[in-house]
Amino acid sequence: MSERPVAVVAAADVATGPVVDALADAGVGSGVEVAPPADVTAATLGDARAIVAVGEPALLAVGRSAPDPPVVPVDTGTGRYDVSVGSIGAVVDAAVAGTIETVDHPVLGVSVADERAGTAFLDVSLVTADPARISEFAVGAGDGWTASTRADGVVIATPTGSTGYARAVGAPVLAPGTGLVAAPVSAYAMHVRPWVLRPPVSLSVERDEARVTLRLDDEVTRPVPPDVPVDVAVDASTSLVVPEQFGAE
Repeated sequence: MSERPVAVVAAADVATGPVVDALADAGVGSGVEVAPPADVTAATLGDARAIVAVGEPALLAVGRSAPDPPVVPVDTGTGRYDVSVGSIGAVVDAAVAGTIETVDHPVLGVSVADERAGTAFLDVSLVTADPARISEFAVGAGDGWTASTRADGVVIATPTGSTGYARAVGAPVLAPGTGLVAAPVSAYAMHVRPWVLRPPVSLSVERDEARVTLRLDDEVTRPVPPDVPVDVAVDASTSLVVPEQFGAE
């Protein structure tokens, strides 16, 4: 199989014209096809030197597949991890030369009562299914540390995901390799603060007060009854490029 410099992944409703134009300016315009997130597997992207993921749905699909080539997030909403369109030419040059700098980001495997529930690249959350209903949640880490909180829910975020929903509920933005962050969602007590934890991490619902659902990234996967363990561990990793190596746009 011949190797292509760049693969591009984007949903149909995401504007990819600027990225394709930037690739053309870098001499990679001919033959570039935009793959939808639904077609993403590690195998279908493995022949590229780099993968440009345009928009959050593309990043989720590519990130969860844990491909071998490095991933270039563009307009994904991840803040510090996004690469500007103006840097695409430099990305292509670095990918072809084999000098591209990357950092590994975790892909989380999630099980409910020892049954596989799926994977997540940004965050895992337990949330009450009905508005304005709270419950009690337990959070535990592999070193034996535990805590509980009364809230609308609790979210566990990777460093990539810490720039999104977790940050909106008060969690810090994590640097790669620093672990996971757990944060209550609309906590009942004002003094509750987020926790930075080393995986694996466990979650559970402590009271039968409200219906609770498990969400992996942007997908609601299943209900979770009280006292059933939700185990979150690092299953794999996806390499994201380091935006700082390409400077400002």
